[in-house]
Amino acid sequence: MRVLILGGTDFLGPAVVEEALARGHEVTVFHRGRQAPPPGVEVLRGDRTVEGGLTALSTGGWDVAVDTWSGAPSAVRDTARLLSDRVGHYVYVSSRSVHPFPPPAGAAEDAPVVDSSPDAGEVDYAHAKRGGELAVERFFGERALSARAGLILGPHENVGRLPWWLSRIARGGRVPTPGPRDLGVQYVDVRDLAAWLLEAAGRGLGGAYNLVGPPDHTTIGELLETCVQVTGAQARLCWLEPQDVLDSGVEPWTQLPIWMPPGKFHDGMHRGDVSRALAEGLRCRPVAETVADTWAWLRDLDGPVPQRSDRPRVGLDARAEERLLRRWEERESS
Repeated sequence: MRVLILGGTDFLGPAVVEEALARGHEVTVFHRGRQAPPPGVEVLRGDRTVEGGLTALSTGGWDVAVDTWSGAPSAVRDTARLLSDRVGHYVYVSSRSVHPFPPPAGAAEDAPVVDSSPDAGEVDYAHAKRGGELAVERFFGERALSARAGLILGPHENVGRLPWWLSRIARGGRVPTPGPRDLGVQYVDVRDLAAWLLEAAGRGLGGAYNLVGPPDHTTIGELLETCVQVTGAQARLCWLEPQDVLDSGVEPWTQLPIWMPPGKFHDGMHRGDVSRALAEGLRCRPVAETVADTWAWLRDLDGPVPQRSDRPRVGLDARAEERLLRRWEERESS
């Protein structure tokens, strides 16, 4: 296929590029030029946020477009309109965040979504993604695929969730760890997501799909214990009760990345219904492979871990870690 990737230099974009090239596809990347493009692709430069920023896309044709945009829906609208008669299938990488948070446990694609518009300017993340879906649907109809990704992990992650855990555990010592150990974690490896997107587009799938692994794919215990194993660190995981974490004033998800305490917020993030994507061929590699490959990537970095400028840094500072360890000591001594 001839594949156009709109925004192909950040986390998911390079994964799609690598997968597409491995499959023998011809790849074009349209981006702003802020980072070096992946090797082996045709490069088009433009900025969707400025007038005339789509000029580089005014000619040419592709079988598939993959769009990772998470800004103003109007930018997706303008791109989809321009490409509507020159692209066969448009894949928009959306998010499960289009559902009012938290969605109920087991929420599928037909769960209620936020009220947004394809003509909106800068809006919050949920409304931006829903507006982007509507924009693509307006111009592509059944040729539009909305891939509602959940938590994405794997090599080149630029939000810092799994990289933070790996880096902290690699330092060794006592690591405050949020339980319970058997609490489910629902995520998708970025490479498995990229593979599914290209397969689905090639088969002409349309509509919305929740794109994340099954809820029982792994647990917080297995994930973090695997981090200890792959780093070879002399680290001790100090398991805490969820209430101890909350009583310490530590924020789930941000200060303790990936983790949500049991309850409606955990159910909304880690218990979504992904049966539709699984039925259409979504394959999820073992958690050990995701963790090991992410650690290998971190060790090979020549510089700091990449960080998205539009996302806050995650992880515990020294004071928060001390508070949690005091809680753990109190529990151990009681």
